[in-house]
Amino acid sequence: MHSGETTLPAIGRSGRVNDEFAQELARMALVLHEQPDVEQTSERFLEYVLARIGTVHASLLLAHRGGRLESAAATDALVEEADRVQVETGEGPSSSVVEDEKSVVSGSIATDPRWPRWSAGVAEVGLSSVLSVRLRTPTSTVGVLNLYDPQPDRFTQSDDVIAQVFADHAAVAVANARSESTLWQAIDARKLIGQAQGILMERFDLTDEQAFAVLRRYSQDNNVKLRDVAQRLIATRKLS
Repeated sequence: MHSGETTLPAIGRSGRVNDEFAQELARMALVLHEQPDVEQTSERFLEYVLARIGTVHASLLLAHRGGRLESAAATDALVEEADRVQVETGEGPSSSVVEDEKSVVSGSIATDPRWPRWSAGVAEVGLSSVLSVRLRTPTSTVGVLNLYDPQPDRFTQSDDVIAQVFADHAAVAVANARSESTLWQAIDARKLIGQAQGILMERFDLTDEQAFAVLRRYSQDNNVKLRDVAQRLIATRKLS
């Protein structure tokens, strides 16, 4: 066994999770559902996984339609750089996980031929091993958990099993936090647009439909999001 390898006392030969591990997962689920947003939900999730796996470098990337990835949380600058290169190049273990819907392990990032651009981009970062697993619901891939380590060949099949169990328990909490965040952003945007409409209605004696049409036309002509157009009008009392 190499140094730092995780044994698997939590999962028996039958593959069942024992009581202690089950209680840990239950506590994590409760804590995650109490978090106010996606970022803090993701950060607390990483804390639980890192404590169990025994490494210190990790991240969570959110998956969007079309395979686009977005950083939700990262433990340090090394991981942020590794993930940044993944997002910019469109390749790496996270992209492979989203495409193939199964875990990915690499014990030598710098020489792994599966992701030449990503491997070249992170060669100087100092991370040698990566384990990436899906956060999944019955209908979609929510995101990807990435565990990194400077030691080559750090992660084992046991680590993969444990990480996936954690990811499965966290996926719903992350998905819910993400949906709630999107909802509040939409509500906030509607409030801003309503305020901007009110300004235009009062200044130019417009109906609400006419005011909205002005905002929408400016948004389309200038390739600016409608929410940003409204925010600018509220702050400056003018569109241009």
